[in-house]
Amino acid sequence: MTRILERTVLFADLRGSTSLYGTLGNAAASSVITQALRALCAVVEAAGGAVVKTLGDGLMAVFERAPQALEAAHGMHQALAATAVQPGAPAGWRGLRLQVGMARGEVVEVEGDCYGDAVNVAARLLEHAGDSETLVTAEVLAGFPARSRKLFRPLDRLQLRGRAEPVPVHVLGRGARTDGLPTQFGDQPPPERPLGLRLSWLEQRRDFGLAHLPLVLGRSPLASFSVDDNRVSRSHARIDWHGGAFQLTDLSFNGTYLRFGAEGEVLPLRRGTCALHGQGAIGLGASPLDLSPAVVRFEVLHGDAGGAAAAD
Repeated sequence: MTRILERTVLFADLRGSTSLYGTLGNAAASSVITQALRALCAVVEAAGGAVVKTLGDGLMAVFERAPQALEAAHGMHQALAATAVQPGAPAGWRGLRLQVGMARGEVVEVEGDCYGDAVNVAARLLEHAGDSETLVTAEVLAGFPARSRKLFRPLDRLQLRGRAEPVPVHVLGRGARTDGLPTQFGDQPPPERPLGLRLSWLEQRRDFGLAHLPLVLGRSPLASFSVDDNRVSRSHARIDWHGGAFQLTDLSFNGTYLRFGAEGEVLPLRRGTCALHGQGAIGLGASPLDLSPAVVRFEVLHGDAGGAAAAD
């Protein structure tokens, strides 16, 4: 039987599962992932949703109402974090991180599976989500009560794979993690509001104003700043504006590495976030100190840096 329904579609993905197979072995790693997915599925069902299918180290679920999906997303993040700190938690559980993407619209239900634009968008959002992040479309956000909408901040529009037009996306806040976030080395972002950000790679140089954020750095030709190198993921890192600073978030499997100035230490970002200030280098998939990494140079632009920034 085929039905067309209005639903909120949720995709959840466990990051860190691949490395478990190398450290724990196939049997033990598979057991950890199975236990984690079982816990996530229980949260979905408790929130009133239906698990459509599990996808290796993730799941797809649908909800009649958007607040149910938000309850499930919050519950899944909590369940994963709470189990990791319990005595006797399975080895490797602490290395798992959850990403959630949600979209809303008409879905076609056929023999227990679901298809449609909302399904595709929710799945693609995972490519742009950092660890412990929940990304939602504007349609999902509109279904939340006012107090819940205040928990989200806009990422403006993201170019999703398979979509001709950018999609307005919002991210669930994670407390004070990025509010005035200093770098690991204790340097505060400049107090004055910058004009934009300059990125350079090989012969490519582009200036981006605040209105053009968020930016996605990656191998995909649809990325805001494309770096065609086999070490670089399709959507490798994201730069957005929050807490009065540019925030760099690693989205990749190989990691993102940050170096301030010409002599600074190298800060590895493994699914983490750091504020950008001044100028320096971003290594995509390898440290900027390596002989042949894909290195993107960055410079935060102020009034004396050549005028207002604008995307090419």
